[in-house]
Amino acid sequence: MTTTRARAELIAATVIVALLVCGFALARPGTADSSGTVVGPDDATVTLTIRHSHFSPEHLSVRPGTLVRFVIRNDDPIGHEFIVGDDGVHQRHEAGTEPVHPPRPGEVSIAAGTTAETTFRFEGTTGAGTVVYACHLPGHFRYGMSGTVDVVNG
Repeated sequence: MTTTRARAELIAATVIVALLVCGFALARPGTADSSGTVVGPDDATVTLTIRHSHFSPEHLSVRPGTLVRFVIRNDDPIGHEFIVGDDGVHQRHEAGTEPVHPPRPGEVSIAAGTTAETTFRFEGTTGAGTVVYACHLPGHFRYGMSGTVDVVNG
C-alpha cells in the first residue's frame, strides 16, 4: 500500500511540475521568430547582431503597442551605437556629436565585442508605418548601417 501511495504522489508531483513548466513557457515574453516578425502587442525580445558594420536582421515587423527589448551583440572590432525612433531622432543623431550614449530607451552604445540592451515601445507617434534603427557614428549610416521595423495592425 505504501508503494502505491508513493507512486501516486510521484505521478502527481510530476504532473504539477509539467503544468508549471508549460505555464511558464506560455507566459514567457514574445520573441522574434525566424522571419523577424515579433508577436505583439505583448513584450518581446529581439536579438540583433552587428557584423561588418551591418545589423542582422535588417527588417522586423511589430504590432502597435509592442515593447521590444533589443539585445544587440557587436561582433565587430569597433564600437557602434543603436538608435531607434522617428525621423526627428535620427536627424538629431546624424547631426549630433554625442560619441557615447548612456543607456536610455531606444539608444545605446555597444563597444566592440560586447552586448548591450535597450527597449523601445512601438506606439504613439510611431503608430502604423516604418521606424528606422541605425548607427549614427561618423559615416556608419551612409555606409548602410540601418534597419527598419514595420509597425503593422492585425
